[in-house]
Amino acid sequence: MKKLLSIFLICIICLSTSYSYAYADVAGLVPCKESVAFSKRLKSSVRKLETRLAKYEPNTPPALALEAQINKTKNRFDRYGRAGLLCGTDGLPHLISDGRWSRAGDFVFPGLLFIYIAGWIGWVGRGYLQAVSQTSKPTEKEIIIDVPLALKFSASGFTWPLAAWQEFTSGKLIEAEENITVSPR
Repeated sequence: MKKLLSIFLICIICLSTSYSYAYADVAGLVPCKESVAFSKRLKSSVRKLETRLAKYEPNTPPALALEAQINKTKNRFDRYGRAGLLCGTDGLPHLISDGRWSRAGDFVFPGLLFIYIAGWIGWVGRGYLQAVSQTSKPTEKEIIIDVPLALKFSASGFTWPLAAWQEFTSGKLIEAEENITVSPR
């Protein structure tokens, strides 16, 4: 009886809960080219630059620089509108990273690039510390970096995924279980 009552209550709760599906697909975001706030932000940015431009004589270096800046600003906003980015109520582009493949370009490439660069930094640092630990004054070389040695590791660090895989398969990357100290609890 209790089981039947709990199933009945769960069904009532599920059916009575109202969901708003209007913005569920893109979390309340609209395409930037259709966003009123995005257009206002463009107009405001251009207006500020045009106000500064009015202070200078035409064809002077500062005026030419400001005209170039106005063109760059318009082009940037135009690219955001054409790229299919989604804008919020603040008029700024937002990224959707919820795993939908339709928005994969927003987060997959930057995410992979971040992982690659972070791995590069870690691999180079690891190699430098291993090389420095073999010197007569390893602590000193950790504080005062040996630049030629660090540059050597940095230049060869771009192949870190292959080097890590090679060390993993050879067994040099992972320490043996008996060599790992565990604090008593």
